Order: sequence, then C-alpha cells, then structure tokens
Amino acid sequence: MDVTDWTQRLRRLATGRIARAVAVMLVAVSGAWLGIALGGAVHTNVGPVEIGMSAEPSWSGETVVDAHPLGTLLFDTHNAPVGLRITLENINPTRAGALLEDPRLSDRLPALLEKELREGVKTLILRAALCGLVGALVVSLIVFRRPGPALAGLLSAVVLIAGTGAAVVLTFRPKSVVEPKYTGLLAGAPTLVGDAESIVTKFESYRVQLAKLVNNVSQLYDTVSALPVYDSDPASIRVLHVSDIHLSPIAWNLMHSITDQFKIDAIVDTGDLTDHGTGPEDKFVEEIGSFGVPYVFVRGNHDSKATQRAVGRQKNAVVLDDSAKTVAGLRIYGLGDPRFTPDKSVAVDSDPESLTEVGRTHAARLGQAPGPADLVAVHDPTIARAFSGAAPMILAGHSHERSTEMLPSGSRLLVQGSTGGAGLRALEHDEPTPVAASVLYFDRKSHRLRAWDDITLGGLGEQSVQIERHVETDPGRTISPVPTTAPSPTGSASGTVAP
Repeated sequence: MDVTDWTQRLRRLATGRIARAVAVMLVAVSGAWLGIALGGAVHTNVGPVEIGMSAEPSWSGETVVDAHPLGTLLFDTHNAPVGLRITLENINPTRAGALLEDPRLSDRLPALLEKELREGVKTLILRAALCGLVGALVVSLIVFRRPGPALAGLLSAVVLIAGTGAAVVLTFRPKSVVEPKYTGLLAGAPTLVGDAESIVTKFESYRVQLAKLVNNVSQLYDTVSALPVYDSDPASIRVLHVSDIHLSPIAWNLMHSITDQFKIDAIVDTGDLTDHGTGPEDKFVEEIGSFGVPYVFVRGNHDSKATQRAVGRQKNAVVLDDSAKTVAGLRIYGLGDPRFTPDKSVAVDSDPESLTEVGRTHAARLGQAPGPADLVAVHDPTIARAFSGAAPMILAGHSHERSTEMLPSGSRLLVQGSTGGAGLRALEHDEPTPVAASVLYFDRKSHRLRAWDDITLGGLGEQSVQIERHVETDPGRTISPVPTTAPSPTGSASGTVAP
C-alpha cells in the first residue's frame, strides 16, 4: 500500500472520528437540555411569594420575572447560553398579611428574601445540573446503545454545564436590576417597575429591589380587585415627554393613562401636534385642557402660528417660543420650529447647516439669560444638538424614531418617537410606526435627570405596553457650554420637506 492510500485511509478515519465526536456532543447537549426541561425546575417560597424557578436556553442570557397577569420584567443579567425564569405563582396570605401589618418584618424583609432566594437558586443549580447529566447519559445510551459513547456524552455534558456556569459567574451584572424592561398591562407597570428615583437613590442590590417588588405584589394581591395606589416620590419631578402626535386620538388615551398611573407633574410636547396647522384642526388641541398638569408646547414644522395660539388658549397650556418658564420646579426653555412645511408657497430650508445656525444663535442668547435652564425643548434634533451645553437635558422629536445620545458638552439629547404613531403616516409603511412616549425623573433639589422610562405601545392596543427603564449613570456631571459666535438669526428655512 503506497503513501497515498495510507493518507486517504487516515483522512477517512479522522473524518469519521470527528463526525462521531460531533454526533456524541449534539446528542449529549440535546439530552442535557431535555433533562433540565423535564426535571430541572424548582418551587420555593421567597417571603410571602411562592415562586417557580427554571433554567432555559437563551442566546444572550437574561433573567425573566413573570408576574402574570400583570406582565413580565426582563433583566440583562449575564452573557451565557442559559436564562433564568422566575414565575410568581401564588401569594401566601398569612405571610403577606404579616408583612403589610408589621413594620419590623418589613425592615427584615430584604435579608430574609436574600437568604431564601439564594437557597432557591442553589437548589435550582444543583437540580438542573443533575437532571442535565442524567438526561445526557440516558439519551446517549438510547441513541448509541453502547457504554463508550454514552460515557463520552456524559463527559461532554459535564464540560458544557461547567462552562456555562463559569460564563454566568464571569459575566454577571448585579446592577442590571435598576434597568428592567417591562412588557404587559399599562395598569401594572408602576407596581412592577417601581419608582425610578427610589431605585437610583435607595436600591443598591438585588435583595432590596426584590423586597420592593415582593412588597408591591403583596399589596396588589391583598387588595384583590383593585390595584394599589401608586404614590409619587416627593424627591422626584416626573415629566412626560411626547412628540409628533399628528392628530392621533390614540395619543390622548395613552397620555391620560400614563399621567394617572405615573403621577406625572408636567407634560412636554416637542411639536407636530397637528398635520397642516389649519383652523379646523384647532378643535383637536382642546383635549389639552383636560389634563390636570401643565402642558408645555413648542411648535413643530407641521404646526402653524395659529396652532400655537390655539394651544395657548387651553387651560394648563404653557407655550414656549424663544422663551423660558419655570414649570413644576424646572426652568424650561422652548423654541418653535422656524419652518412651516404645509405652506407650499414658502420654500422650506431643512439644510442641516441652516438649522444648526438657528440653534446656535438661540443657544447663545439663552447662555446670556439671567438664570440657567434645566431643560431645553425644540422640535428638530439638528437644532437641538446646537443647544449642546446650554442645559443638562435637551428634548426633541421630528424623526418619528426614539433615540438618545450624550453630547460632547455633557448635555443629554432625547429624541422622542411619534406619540401619535405618526398619525395617518403610519399607513405609508409596511410596519406601523410605534406609539412612543417617555417618563423622565428629575431630582427635585438638583433638577438633574436621574432615570427615564421609554414607553412603547403595541400588541393588544393601548393597554399593552413595553417599558424600558434607563438610569443616568452620572446625573451630577459638569455641563460645559460650547463657545459660539452668535450672528443674527437667519430667518426661515428652505429645502427638503421634513417629516
């Protein structure tokens, strides 16, 4: 037999061994997951709550708290191909009643929950590992019918489980608890998400956040037929940011629900309340008077000066156009958009350089004002970026797509999506435009943003929402004004028609 024959034989042998090894690993992995799925779940008590815990495959790794029927909380806790699901199954009425009635027990609750949760997780890890190994061994025996491959499958499962556990430990992020993503009923959101200001200032670990969650759920079940009252934290100012309503009545329904559920102190609307700025559309703005809180409005490129005057006539309305006013304790500066897109007789300048110059001019004026602004509200993000350094927080809209960025000066820019789902424009695309709004939490003393909730409507209609919590990592950062030379305002704009 020549060298070529030996080479081919060795190649076939190596290929066969690699294929068998891959087959053994795939069977072992499948058996391990099957074993964990069938027998890996545990049930335990955490305070007054009876919970179920289970491990499940996950590409990115996450922890999901399922509080059916209120909704689910998702925490980005780790990076590993396994997720933890915690299901709130029942409430022990005896322990819940004792918790609500005895303040001393409430004080001891965080330590008690930490101990019981740790014990439950340990039990889950041991049970899942054991069931995974048994599943890998049994399935390997069934498939290969020989002890050798079965033991190899068992060894593969050991390596898989150990590697996954190490990945969870190495990538674990405890602080992810302060930035949950909530999906479910709007009425249940304040109960499960909790108060942003309290989370930022008081909750520094999982055990305390868990205590808040358990206490809220206990109160909820204790009332049986009615949700507990969601008390506003006196240390925070709550601002609802909306934009680009475009004559959509859906927006009013959502805004009323959020204002009531989250105890909003003021609403800031960054424009495009109407579509064409005509007289008949003035009837739509009368809903502003039904809100029991100040409604701050800056004109968008679809709002006429007549629209601005119509808004100004409504109860609680605060119209800002190159002016500032203190609202709910915050000094807010607002600037109306220099364009009016529906007027086809006037060229519309949407050139970024022109818009930037408009913003810089007014930002320079604002910098010379007697008192600093806590918040700047404009319609177009290009103009908004020119206010970098003029205030710690800048709000805008216009693009119908939510985004946020930290500007070089330290100012944070939040561009809101369309609170009206872009109105009739939503029908122009294959996918409907999401209905978007945000709740901003400002510290009552420093007037700095501490956290915000991005709220997106979808799925089952106005009662089904997704809420994503964000925490400002450095609320007390220094804001450095951007030096500018301020020529006279350039006037109105021309060019492409904006959204």
